[in-house]
Amino acid sequence: MCVETPYGLCFVGFGNVGQGLARILVRKERELKDRWGFTFRTVAVVTRTRGAAVSGSGLSLPELLEKSDRGEPIGNDRISPIDAALLPDTNIVLDVTPTNLVTGEPGLSLTRAALGAGRSVVSSNKGPVSLALSELKELARARGVRYRFEGSVLSGTPSLNLALESLAGCDVQKVQGIVNGTTNFILTRMEEGVEYAEALREAQEKGYAEADPAGDVDGWDAAVKAQILAAVVLGSNLSLGAVKRTGISAISRNDVESALSRGKRIKLIAKAARTSEGTCASIAPVEIPLSHPLACVGGAMNALTFTTDNLKEITIIGPGAGREETGQALLSDMLAIVSAEKRCSPGRKKEIRNQAVPFLSPR
Repeated sequence: MCVETPYGLCFVGFGNVGQGLARILVRKERELKDRWGFTFRTVAVVTRTRGAAVSGSGLSLPELLEKSDRGEPIGNDRISPIDAALLPDTNIVLDVTPTNLVTGEPGLSLTRAALGAGRSVVSSNKGPVSLALSELKELARARGVRYRFEGSVLSGTPSLNLALESLAGCDVQKVQGIVNGTTNFILTRMEEGVEYAEALREAQEKGYAEADPAGDVDGWDAAVKAQILAAVVLGSNLSLGAVKRTGISAISRNDVESALSRGKRIKLIAKAARTSEGTCASIAPVEIPLSHPLACVGGAMNALTFTTDNLKEITIIGPGAGREETGQALLSDMLAIVSAEKRCSPGRKKEIRNQAVPFLSPR
């Protein structure tokens, strides 16, 4: 193998998503070793409010999860996220920090530093992908490591990897779908006779929507996912500002009922497509015929339809949020790295990791 096992994992962030991944790793540790040849040790966990813990021989994930359940500090080690990522024992950095679509921080600086130092990065953070995907992909390529972010779009439901791997050889002309579970839940409840304000309150009570729901109902979360789909699936370099965006806050129960009376259903649809004028992306409420697969997706579920030359339309449906659902996306990315590492040149890997790390200034 190109990188010695066990793989050293560095968690930056240990909230819902980080804990979700940790629970999967604990539950499936034997299966991961026997079936996938993946063994690991957790060398660092760094949090914003509950301290940090570092151990070259490996931290106990069950103990860290118990501390989290009790609301206790993770540890008393003093180390920054970047210093933890650059520890000699770190092989894979898990960026599960909150998304910031304005600056990308703290995830963007962390990802730049980790990739630049020859560490692979697996992330659920949409900020760095939105703001600096081309730069980060090139940095990973130059350093011989991987930058993967499946969990940034549909949580554990495979979307990016499906398009890049399972649809390899197809010309994907368009991808559209439901990429925000909060708004889909609200629209579903409105179909059931609930007014918008009450449906939003229910979404907040269930934990689907934040106290400030603007990121969901105004379409920002869906817009950045459309941008990422356009970049990864269609190869575009659209900025988030280029994504046309309309949310659902102006949709009334009467609008929903009127659409149903005409054999249609209102869904907040993210779309990225190739046109004669280039790639475009949008997010807007759309009336979908009841016969369309996307019209059948209710509650907080997500779905995507890929329009291709070889296979026509392919639709996937699955959860778009959840601690273990997103944790599964991180795990699948780690296993993809393990598979790729087994195929790479040991000499090249050693050479890259021994190179001096260049100073990377934020843009």
